[in-house]
Amino acid sequence: MQKKILFIFVILLLALIGYFSFWPIQIDPQPWDAPKDNGYTGVFAPNMALAGLNSLSIGEHHGPEDVAARLENGRMIAYTSTQSGDIIRIDTVTNTHKVIANTGGVALGIQFDSRGNLIIADANKGLLSLDESREIELLTNRAENDSPILYADELDISEDGKIFFSDASTKFGAEEAGSSLSASLLEISEHGKTGRVLVYDPSDGSTKTIMKNLSFPNGIAMCPDYACILVAETGEYRVHKFWLTGEKAGTSEIIIDNLPGFPDNINRGQDGRYWIGLTSPRLPALDASAQKPFLRAIGQRLPKLMQPAPKHYGFVLAIDVDGNVIAQYQDPSAQYPLTTGATEPGDGWLYIGSLSASYLGRKNIEHERFGQ
Repeated sequence: MQKKILFIFVILLLALIGYFSFWPIQIDPQPWDAPKDNGYTGVFAPNMALAGLNSLSIGEHHGPEDVAARLENGRMIAYTSTQSGDIIRIDTVTNTHKVIANTGGVALGIQFDSRGNLIIADANKGLLSLDESREIELLTNRAENDSPILYADELDISEDGKIFFSDASTKFGAEEAGSSLSASLLEISEHGKTGRVLVYDPSDGSTKTIMKNLSFPNGIAMCPDYACILVAETGEYRVHKFWLTGEKAGTSEIIIDNLPGFPDNINRGQDGRYWIGLTSPRLPALDASAQKPFLRAIGQRLPKLMQPAPKHYGFVLAIDVDGNVIAQYQDPSAQYPLTTGATEPGDGWLYIGSLSASYLGRKNIEHERFGQ
């Protein structure tokens, strides 16, 4: 009887080893060098400055990923994108909201162009334009060589109308993966660096790649003189400056790295500030397995509840164009979780995006003394 039990145990053990070693998975993990995580120290010392945010209603919706705000008839109106594809208009004075359109996909980055159109990076659909009559037009969903755009993420617009935006993964599409979060976890876990930055030129309808081999490129923001763009590379915890003109055109440099979390959106603020959301603290298991791809492969075979996932923590920071930290607001209690970014339109408020929150948060910064 004991031999039979031992035999069954050995068979089960071999089956388990075989499963964790050979069961097909979606990713092909690649080795990479993860910088040592210094955590929340130095300029990133913990605080509670993001706790107790003022809330703006988005109704039954969730995930106000990005915010574009402008004055309309003397009132600041905030527009936000959602995981459901709904675009929501919020009167910040009366705290009332209205759904004005639905992209049919997952609306992420948004920005107004010079004609008043709301340009939308939709993870499923590509780059879209929503005009004043609330008609949606597809601008592009393919790059040069007929390459499909699988994960349009964030954007900014140059003074000449060119739209710079990120295609976070050319392997794991948000629609095919089931959600933008699922696709991001696959791309970051594999670390195959399949992401790229594209530019759409409305003058000829072309879409070209200007940066590639990036680990989940995300936030995009124009430099003050439009000579460069800032690009958040989520999977590498850093921000690039990519030159568009001048002697350095076509080259890039890293202006801030080894961030304590995953950088998401970058938005231009006031007085040369650039606001970045850290969606989650870094994941120790991911860093520890950076040079051990087989461990990440094993992790992919674990039940979903046991796989690495974002941690709820609120964190936004402001840098200058050279990467110097000007301000940082945190909420370790994660009352407002999975912060994706912040928008500073100049009305004394900072509007905070989130991947999962059920309202749009905002913080009064009217009397902040930045850099002093």
